[in-house]
Amino acid sequence: MRILTPFFVRRYRDRILNIHPALLPFLPGHGCLRQALDHGVLWTGTTVHIVDEDVDHGPIIYQRPVPVKETTLMRLKARIQRAEYKAYPKAIKML
Repeated sequence: MRILTPFFVRRYRDRILNIHPALLPFLPGHGCLRQALDHGVLWTGTTVHIVDEDVDHGPIIYQRPVPVKETTLMRLKARIQRAEYKAYPKAIKML
């Protein structure tokens, strides 16, 4: 996980994708899985978006929801990762 420099992002504008383990714009940044559990949200998921100069921001290409359920952090992470495996190829095809 790295934050790209504005110079780099501008150089490759609209050609960099990011996948985030939450339904943006809710729960951006690091620790979003823990935040989902702590805040008692019923749904989270994964978002594929085009990278811009702001963190976890930019046009959303595809989102895939995942129910939180009564779970541990590791189980939620595993469910979101399974959703990511489906979301990224779908987003690439959509582009």
